[in-house]
Amino acid sequence: MALRIRTHLLLLSLLVARMAAGQLGGQTSFRLLDIPSSARASALGGNYIAVKDNDLNLGIFAPSLLSKDMAKQVALSYLPYFEGINIGYASYAHHLDSCKVTLAAAVQYMDYGTFKRTDEVGTETGEFTAGEYVFQVGAAVPIDSLFSVGANVKLITSALEAYKSTAWAVDLSGTFHKPKLGLTITGLLRNLGTQASTFTDEREKLPFQAQLGVTYKFKHAPFRLGLMMEQLQQWDLTYEDPNATVQIDPTTGETIEDKVTTVDKALLHLVPSVEILLSKNFMLRAAYNVRRRQELVIPDKPVITGVSFGVGLRVSKVHISYGYSQLHLAGISNTISLAIRFADFKKAEG
Repeated sequence: MALRIRTHLLLLSLLVARMAAGQLGGQTSFRLLDIPSSARASALGGNYIAVKDNDLNLGIFAPSLLSKDMAKQVALSYLPYFEGINIGYASYAHHLDSCKVTLAAAVQYMDYGTFKRTDEVGTETGEFTAGEYVFQVGAAVPIDSLFSVGANVKLITSALEAYKSTAWAVDLSGTFHKPKLGLTITGLLRNLGTQASTFTDEREKLPFQAQLGVTYKFKHAPFRLGLMMEQLQQWDLTYEDPNATVQIDPTTGETIEDKVTTVDKALLHLVPSVEILLSKNFMLRAAYNVRRRQELVIPDKPVITGVSFGVGLRVSKVHISYGYSQLHLAGISNTISLAIRFADFKKAEG
């Protein structure tokens, strides 16, 4: 029983460490699914789903972005997270000319590391490991020159000492892309699914999320503006902060309650971003996550919580991206992603 309790406390502490996505954290299992492990997505606010420029690092999360130009492309990403936790993925895309379908496969992992096992009186009895994995296959097909649709199927596994759980999930997305207008719009339903086996007798929810993204690229200026709309399945994302200072009306002696307007609620869903396209080989990126700022900022030491930025480089045939995100005062996220398209090497040899 003591070991079981400690294992559950470990799980709780790990979930708390992963609440960078906001106060919705901790309400569902397999939070690995919500961590932005792509450097480009991390630099642009966490979820970046409305750019169709043949970047597999985006296509594996919003499958309708997959295209034939990603054929034979490999994408790798690594994120050293909090307290020795490591996150990463590897993916590969392939195009089928016969049916105009682009396929992608990916393996994502979260390694919590090694922990000491103790009995009820604290005597060490060995060690154990903990981790989560996502095995994913996806496909996209163009409907016409403007629209494409895609889907991912995911098997998720989690092992925390002797406790194991598995789940199945599906992502569904559609993209409108018109280069002449510089406009791209993507709608995405993420993590539709259920647990196949549970840690305990209680079945937990997956982190389902509805998203909508819009980007606009100026025709005669090197800017791409973006607006990502997150957590659209739940309108009211406000919450009561138990640590907030209570203000008392000196006249009436009653508590002064902060009024939350419709605008305030809407802002919690929005993540504005910008990409500065200095050349085909060099890009600057920045974003501001309103909800992350409001939920995780410390008033006395606000630093740049909620702000993220990064760069994209093309060195020879390799695309390298770096993303920096200030999650809160105690932690930052540094993500590195690579993309290599083998077809580019063949063209160079030819």
